[in-house]
Amino acid sequence: MSETTAGSETPIRRAILGSLVGTSLEWYDFFLYGSAAALVFNEVFFPTFDPLTGTLLSFLTFATGFLARPIGGILAGHYGDRFGRKKVLLFTVSLMGGSTVAIGLIPSYATIGVAGPILLIVVRLAQGFALGGEWAGGALMIAERAPSTRRGYLTSFVQVGVPIGTLLSTAVLYLMSGTLSRDAFVQWGWRIPFLMSIVVVLIAIYIRRKVGESPAFTELDAETRTTGHAPILNLLKTQPLDVLRVIGIRAGADIVYYLLVTFLLTYVTTTLGLPRSVGLLATLIGAGMQLFTYPAFAALSDRYGRKSLTIFGAAGALVWMVAFFPLVDTKSTGLIVLAVLGGLFFHSAMYGVQASWICELFDTRHRYSGASLGYQLSGIVGGSLAPTIAVALLQASNSTTPVVVYACAALALVLVAASLTRETRGGDLHNPGAVAKVRSGAL
Repeated sequence: MSETTAGSETPIRRAILGSLVGTSLEWYDFFLYGSAAALVFNEVFFPTFDPLTGTLLSFLTFATGFLARPIGGILAGHYGDRFGRKKVLLFTVSLMGGSTVAIGLIPSYATIGVAGPILLIVVRLAQGFALGGEWAGGALMIAERAPSTRRGYLTSFVQVGVPIGTLLSTAVLYLMSGTLSRDAFVQWGWRIPFLMSIVVVLIAIYIRRKVGESPAFTELDAETRTTGHAPILNLLKTQPLDVLRVIGIRAGADIVYYLLVTFLLTYVTTTLGLPRSVGLLATLIGAGMQLFTYPAFAALSDRYGRKSLTIFGAAGALVWMVAFFPLVDTKSTGLIVLAVLGGLFFHSAMYGVQASWICELFDTRHRYSGASLGYQLSGIVGGSLAPTIAVALLQASNSTTPVVVYACAALALVLVAASLTRETRGGDLHNPGAVAKVRSGAL
């Protein structure tokens, strides 16, 4: 692999580092909120409700971030397709870091009353807006440079930002909750991880400023980039079904992930009465595993295709979800960790290949818009309400069976959508107007 790709003086390693650091920060910030919503926001911002209802309200504020993601994705896609990937990425990482620091400074309900939850929602919307434009830009900065024979593997490092972000946010919360008393953690300890993100955002901005523009974008002439219909309109005119396919592929994987990571924290503490450290430990180990399983499955997809790996992951996860809660209900720390590891292993097969598959599905002229819109709309359908729905199902039935049915239905959607999506391995991303070529079994 050449150190420098045509049309750009940026080495591929620097492009990967820029995307990885920025995406890790984005997901650190985003998952930090999800973990805090599960562990402490019910007491800080919704103390007048019973614990489960307060947690439900906390998860609803978590969901508001997903509502802003498609808006951020549409705007980032428009400007990224018109004026370049790099400028948009610098903006999104700055906004995400600033929003996270702001969350750490919001006064509690006890201090300013209902204004506290309102401010929390406003800043959460800003977080979601920033994340809406981050993922696709980071993926494109690698995918549009990578050689076609290794595109799956190299682009998967954007996905690796997810377990890194999860690992960092969970580790910091685990450390804070383990070393501080419960009162100290609720009063001020939970704020420290949010304030710490300012250090990482400065590093991310520095690295991204050193990364050149995507070569596939620079190969488009200025007239093609800036004239004609808006990229989002071209996308919806020429590739609307591909957007729907991306939503189907991603939504089920998102639902399973947030059940395994975010809902688990609530379930083991509120329902099973176990220490917070048990759920955090399982999440921590699972994120560590995915640092390796994402690239591994992505590398396999460069040989066997994106579709086959996704179908394998969805089928395996569907079977595993049936065993998930029986393992967790044993209250054994070892078996809880095993339950999470098994679920995240199969999730890795689905998620690890998505960055390359989604980028390859769309035309260069509206690739940022297509990748952003499909990815972020699936977040609303999938991950945004998954913890809330799971808590509501548990509360209504006092049983985990409806939660399992919910997860299995989501995975069935992945199987159907993946089967209806063309294989794109080896497609050309550099010819303006070209969409990844159709392989056998494609629609």
